Amino acid sequence: MASQHNKTSVAAISIFASGGMAAAKFAVGIAIGSLALISEALHSSIDLVATIITWAVVRVSDKPADDEHHYGHGKLESVSALGVTALLYVLAGGILVEAYSRLSEGTPPPTISAVPFVVLVLDIAVNLWRARALHRAARETRSQALAADALHFASDVMGSFAVIVGLILAGLGFWWGDAAAAAAVAVMIALLGLRMAGSTVQTLVDRAPEGAQEKATAAIRSVPGVIDVDRLRVRMVGATTFIDTIAKVPRTYPIDRVEEIKRSAQIAVDKAFGDADLTFTAVPVARNNETVRDRIMVIAHNSGLAVHHVTVHDLGAKLTVSIDLEVDADMQLEAAHDVANTLERNIQEEFGEDVEVDVHIEPLEPELPFGIDAAPERVQTIAAALTEYAAGGDIHDIHNVRVRNTDAGEIVNFHCRAAPSMSVIKVHEHVDAIERALRRAFPSVKRVISHAEPPRA
Repeated sequence: MASQHNKTSVAAISIFASGGMAAAKFAVGIAIGSLALISEALHSSIDLVATIITWAVVRVSDKPADDEHHYGHGKLESVSALGVTALLYVLAGGILVEAYSRLSEGTPPPTISAVPFVVLVLDIAVNLWRARALHRAARETRSQALAADALHFASDVMGSFAVIVGLILAGLGFWWGDAAAAAAVAVMIALLGLRMAGSTVQTLVDRAPEGAQEKATAAIRSVPGVIDVDRLRVRMVGATTFIDTIAKVPRTYPIDRVEEIKRSAQIAVDKAFGDADLTFTAVPVARNNETVRDRIMVIAHNSGLAVHHVTVHDLGAKLTVSIDLEVDADMQLEAAHDVANTLERNIQEEFGEDVEVDVHIEPLEPELPFGIDAAPERVQTIAAALTEYAAGGDIHDIHNVRVRNTDAGEIVNFHCRAAPSMSVIKVHEHVDAIERALRRAFPSVKRVISHAEPPRA
């Protein structure tokens, strides 16, 4: 809201400055009969109208998007700048016609005194101050309307110098000096309008700012997880940069990871542009380093299936795949078999008809199975057995043993330690032997979950 206040306050100050200087130049121009000074006064009057429009527009352009203006109200600034450009051309045309008429008829030169020079020097000082203040505010707020207003006042300085030259020529006896200065003012106004119209039209037709596409692409590509940017479009609406992109992300990523990539991309473009609105469409693609297991997990995930213990063997001529498929425990065997067959067909479509697929169907574990903690004596018995089975091996320090009774049987959880240099497969083999020994000794134990960790530092 600070930028909005800065916009409106600078525009409001410019209104009073424009009005005062326009009135002073017009009064002096009429008094001495100077077409150049009158033309510059009319130019300042157009600036006054432009500043009033700017002051009104910037109060609306920063309003957020609504049901009817989905991209906000920023383009009102471009429309207002285009309207002011049309007024400038009307003024330039009128001045040129009058200047030509005076040159043709040989109109007497204006009366020369110190007053018009004092007014013009004061006008130059005021316009330089206004142009600098408006340019600074336009740069800080990225306002096209304020930038156009700053350009007006900068051109007024050149116009005032042209009038001074015309009055000096008239004072030296060159009767055509004032009319020629007026024509010069008209040409300056026309060139100013041409410059304004070019930038404004480019914004209205959604031309991307120079270098914006490259900057946005680099910002999004820098986000971890983005493989590449497939398409990117940029448009400006007021001070906001709207970016629409299609980016490639790994298809193995879960939805929450993709959402995190989107948030990171928004932060990246905000950092690059200051104020950006990003529409990010993620396209899942296969990476070159995807394993067979990764591809199978993607197939199962896309089918909404829960699988585990995916085992893949390369026999040279063909692949063999073994999968544990979890289905609803109450599902009939025929329906479960159809699910398994569909999974097998999808895998064969991915890897070829000659791939050998075996699917083991097992009941899906209930999400919230009922259970209670076992008695302390039972926990101690289980813990002692685990310590005994681990004795003399590479697994040691059995701790944090928990035993819970469920409708399906006992579930045992424990932690243990192993040498930090041991491979995962070796740790798994040793721990798996301990788990099998426990289930043999205690048939009521349905499942054993272990957590191996390195020794304490």
